[in-house]
Amino acid sequence: MTARQADFQRAYRILTVVVSAYVAAQVLADVASLKIVSIGGLSLDGGTLIYPFTFTIRDLVHKVAGKQVARLLVFLAAGINLVMAGIFRVVSALPADLEVGTQSEFGTVLAPVWTIVVASIVAEVVAELIDTEVYQRWVERFGNRMQWGRVLSSNAIAVPIDSALFVWLAFGGLLPGSDSLATGVLLSIFWANVLIKGAVTIVSIPWIYLVRVPPLQER
Repeated sequence: MTARQADFQRAYRILTVVVSAYVAAQVLADVASLKIVSIGGLSLDGGTLIYPFTFTIRDLVHKVAGKQVARLLVFLAAGINLVMAGIFRVVSALPADLEVGTQSEFGTVLAPVWTIVVASIVAEVVAELIDTEVYQRWVERFGNRMQWGRVLSSNAIAVPIDSALFVWLAFGGLLPGSDSLATGVLLSIFWANVLIKGAVTIVSIPWIYLVRVPPLQER
């Protein structure tokens, strides 16, 4: 095996891992988003504990396979999440086997609230595509220098957009109470999302240096 062939194999192995991790994180985040939790007095959807990692994982895909593959992955993950939500809805609507029990918990937990599902998918696609563009601009300007900046700059722009879109689409106009009270809750969810996603960004910056192979599209 030549050195070039070995590099190709290594790149594809890495790409397989990061693509799988991206899709898995997206799916888990959308399922977890069906519950709003309270952490340290801040309200946030459960998916916020997982979803922020997808930004940096997307950066890893971008580094290995390039912009077009990263963009395609964003749309594929959105499609998979939509299919997942549809399957959960269909299964929850089907009659249960009474010999096993009513199994009503399945529908209660996993039958998705479509407002949240659509909000999550729209926010993911828009924010991840913006993340892709900012990452690409950084690479075009700085090349292989300051790779930490790829993660920091792209996430710094995409994270607030993602959080604002999700909160507005998922909960805007749905919360009870006065306008000021509802706005306060929405802002609480928004800032909780931004703070947690920002912290994850900082923690995940070193990941970009774990992928050392040249991008596949440059070979």
